[in-house]
Amino acid sequence: MPDAWRLAVGTLTAVPVAAPRQVDRTTARNALLLAPLAVLPLGIIVAAVLILGRTADLPPLATGFLAVGGLALGSRGLHWDGLSDTVDGLTASYDRERALAVMKTGTSGPAGVLATVVVAGVQAAAFGALTDEVVIAGTLVCLSRCALWIACCTRVPAARPDGLGVGFTATVPVLVAAPAVLLLGVTGGLVVLALVAHAVRRLGGVTGDVMGAAVELALATMLVSAVAVL
Repeated sequence: MPDAWRLAVGTLTAVPVAAPRQVDRTTARNALLLAPLAVLPLGIIVAAVLILGRTADLPPLATGFLAVGGLALGSRGLHWDGLSDTVDGLTASYDRERALAVMKTGTSGPAGVLATVVVAGVQAAAFGALTDEVVIAGTLVCLSRCALWIACCTRVPAARPDGLGVGFTATVPVLVAAPAVLLLGVTGGLVVLALVAHAVRRLGGVTGDVMGAAVELALATMLVSAVAVL
């Protein structure tokens, strides 16, 4: 379990930790299951930014963007890169190999940039509306990582045999992945399911980029839903 903690924290946050002594599929699965707890520091960062923004009487949208920025720094922008690459790949070509090649380049095209701006803007606006509900905002950051359980379900294949995400792919049992739909909220869960299904249909499976995209889309959807309810 210590290796799983190190892998989860080291992969999903910028918190410095020792490297895992051994990384196998069991370690990868356990790291994914620990993901919501491993990113607790990110939830705290968001809550702290929202409190500071409210205390300083900053405009809500400005506070929201600062929260998004703090969250990106705390995760080394890993999931944002995944969102950009996924959208670029899926919009570049209907050919599977061409789409995967575009995703692997790591450069951001117009579609990826636009997707990043839109999703970041949605998250920022929602965070700004939750400055009086910082616990909820921080909790949603942590719960959004349950999107990885769906993307890495044993029923979901890998799109290619290499890449950062391949060691995590198809490691989470269905009985664990299924409740993630509820933990993400019905809407958030459906968004992630739709993304994963689309990736399997177009790419033959998921990649690390798709996993990152799932997290950011899940968080945006959950935040909007929370604002609508509150």
